[in-house]
Amino acid sequence: MNDTFAPATGIGSLPGHDAREAARTATGSFEDFPFLAELPARGPGADMIGRTAGMLVELYARVEPSGWRLGDRPGRDTKRARAWLGEDLDALEEFTQGYEGPLKVQAVGPWTLAAALELRNGEAVLSDPGACRDLAASLAEGLRLHLAEIRRRVPGARPVLQLDEPSLTAVLRGQIRTASGYRTHRAVDRQAVEATLREVAGVHDDGPVVVHSCAPDVPFALLRRAGVAGVSFDFSLLTERDDDAIGEAVEGGTRLFAGVVPGTDTALSDPAGSVMGVRTLWRRLGLRPELLAEAVTVTPACGLAGASPEYARRALAHCVRAASSLADNPE
Repeated sequence: MNDTFAPATGIGSLPGHDAREAARTATGSFEDFPFLAELPARGPGADMIGRTAGMLVELYARVEPSGWRLGDRPGRDTKRARAWLGEDLDALEEFTQGYEGPLKVQAVGPWTLAAALELRNGEAVLSDPGACRDLAASLAEGLRLHLAEIRRRVPGARPVLQLDEPSLTAVLRGQIRTASGYRTHRAVDRQAVEATLREVAGVHDDGPVVVHSCAPDVPFALLRRAGVAGVSFDFSLLTERDDDAIGEAVEGGTRLFAGVVPGTDTALSDPAGSVMGVRTLWRRLGLRPELLAEAVTVTPACGLAGASPEYARRALAHCVRAASSLADNPE
């Protein structure tokens, strides 16, 4: 059994504004794979882009009407993002006293960040290859410091770094719109995308990196080549076109974080029903059933920021029960 991961965990975001309540939920729901909760409902700086922008080293961002824009010095938006992250870390530390095992932390990956952050001229960082390189280097250094802080606060933790890359496929296909909205930015060369992901993932050279995207057509093969240990995705968006890439990923030792539990309020099926599609995929690929528990971590389909607090708690508990069903009855 691969003890780097565990059978179930969350994606990252939760509803509400209370850091202690979120930490209690994230650690209490997953006793063997908790995560650092994110609370975007608090506003700019708690959103995924602003939170990660606050981690950058020697690059600063502020909120403009069009979104987050790089500036010359840390302003109130950067300070607010860092203060909220500090609050979340304090709460996590409180609820992980004595914890030993995998602990997941999330940040936006270099390509989604480059597509979302604006340069001073209002265009995305994505429009300037040099700016993309600078951003990736700043992000890598920020993540290095963030992981060191996690280890300091939770000494028994084995950090798992999740890079959120919902825009990755759009970057590869040249589908990110320019500031005017009339054109799109040129597709970025796949080798450049892969090299940058490898560089940023390389800051966590003593632990696993997972890339998460709840967009369609996740580039499994590219992510494997970039050296990530796991890929997190919305299982409902898979098509049979993905079969070969997924089969190769599993056989190559890549962990699948299968998002099978809906991220917004709905009636939940029985736990076995939630993972039925995973079993079907396994049979279609001709993979050994006993590999299931070693290769799959069950998660919500995406973050739970848009859910009610009560549903979010139920969804996380449902992930644990669905993972148990998969382990107990792999066939």
